[in-house]
Amino acid sequence: MDVVTSIADRYGTVVGVTVLVGLPLGILVAVLLARRRIRRGWSPRWARRSAAAEVGMALGTAPWVWMIMTPTGGAGGIRLVPFGDLAAVLSGGDAVIQVVGNLLVFAALGALLPVRFRLGPPPLVVPLVFLIAAACSSVLEILQLLLPLGRVTSTDDVLVNAFGAAVASLLSFAWWRSRSSPRAAHP
Repeated sequence: MDVVTSIADRYGTVVGVTVLVGLPLGILVAVLLARRRIRRGWSPRWARRSAAAEVGMALGTAPWVWMIMTPTGGAGGIRLVPFGDLAAVLSGGDAVIQVVGNLLVFAALGALLPVRFRLGPPPLVVPLVFLIAAACSSVLEILQLLLPLGRVTSTDDVLVNAFGAAVASLLSFAWWRSRSSPRAAHP
């Protein structure tokens, strides 16, 4: 129960805003975007699917970014040795929160990027998703270093964030292609 209380205390505002504002706003944006695409000649199914994927990527990633960019008041620091920080995290009291949280940061991006852009088979897509997520994570880690957030900048965070996105892309493989929407229909 301490884990749940800790999460609620630290991130209750993020969760509340996401659920009460983000979800309704995301649904509205997806509906309006799909309608606009349908008016422009996109097939209704692909218009809805692509809009949902785009909004899902943003809405599924933004709360995590908000959480990891929230100042902590800690000393901060930098850890560049791969797997060194991960070993320390695994021996700590909030290892589950840290690891699962880092796996989920770019999971929505990893799951929905191949859907939105109708990317190819997993042997080609998974490394691409890993690299895109690693690049996005690197930007966030650099910002954590440059801004006075009291956060630790870690190579392991980049690796775990990217791994989470890659796994999510594999799990979403069945949704990557739409049988009724040929690849050449729209970008």
